Amino acid sequence: MVTQTNTPVRTTPSTINMQPEQMVMSIQNVSKQYNNEHWGLRDFTLELGPGVLGLLGPNGAGKSTLMRILATITKATAGSVTWNGKDVARSPDDLRAVLGYLPQDFGVYPNLNAVEFLEYMAAIKGLNGKATRQRIDELLQVVNLIEARRRPLGGFSGGMKQRVGIAQALLNDPKVLIVDEPTAGLDPEERVRFRNLLSDLSGERIVILSTHIVSDVEATASDIALIDKGHLLTHAAPEALLGSVAGRVWEWTVPSAEIQTVRQKHLVSSTMRTGEGVRLRIVSESAPDQEAHNVAPTLEDAYLYVIAQNRNGRLE
Repeated sequence: MVTQTNTPVRTTPSTINMQPEQMVMSIQNVSKQYNNEHWGLRDFTLELGPGVLGLLGPNGAGKSTLMRILATITKATAGSVTWNGKDVARSPDDLRAVLGYLPQDFGVYPNLNAVEFLEYMAAIKGLNGKATRQRIDELLQVVNLIEARRRPLGGFSGGMKQRVGIAQALLNDPKVLIVDEPTAGLDPEERVRFRNLLSDLSGERIVILSTHIVSDVEATASDIALIDKGHLLTHAAPEALLGSVAGRVWEWTVPSAEIQTVRQKHLVSSTMRTGEGVRLRIVSESAPDQEAHNVAPTLEDAYLYVIAQNRNGRLE
């Protein structure tokens, strides 16, 4: 289980006292077609700079497709991705040299221990020598695996494997860190601590957190991009998204027998059973009932509202 630590991820000596490097990733009209009927992405455009971008959308929205394109694993059918002005499809090495990537289906070699695995991953990235061994020790400390460093990875829990995953993504002190569904399958406490780790690691780099879990984005992201069915729906700061549903969120307590009827008429974001009935949170332009009262919105309310508006054809 992840334990919060104050151990920093050190900056390599070559970057000390230097001017900040340019860090601009531009995604322009990117589309990905898998067959005649299925598009993973359609005309996706986004500009990214330092900070944590939360890429939020339902399962199957196109998040992993975008992550694989940004990680130079697959190529777009149309459009372009540039890193500091260079097309990554034509010249991927510039981005790969500063890229850290934790895919959704990250796997490990069960017979290797954490140190051996990270040494292997470092070799693949062209890293070796005393500095790399020191880097591995530092990262194992950061992800709280120093005591388990010689244990075979096959005996690690899911959360421990995820921490090995983030350590391998950070081996080259990346300027771009991409993590795809990093907390899926983790227990609630482990998820919270993993989110905190990602926040601590952001610093002067671009971090892209792809997930369908709203609380992960709410806890870490400085900007949020909502995606559904391959389309970018909106890109905004969390405060702006919350403002978009201000005055549109209501609480209303109804008998249990009426829940399904209410769901058929209104967008229900959450339910809570009480001694008086079931307290519903409803996202609606107007009060669903004279007994309903207006409440402050949450990011989940805003997320569901934008998704519903898009599917109802009401977003520009």
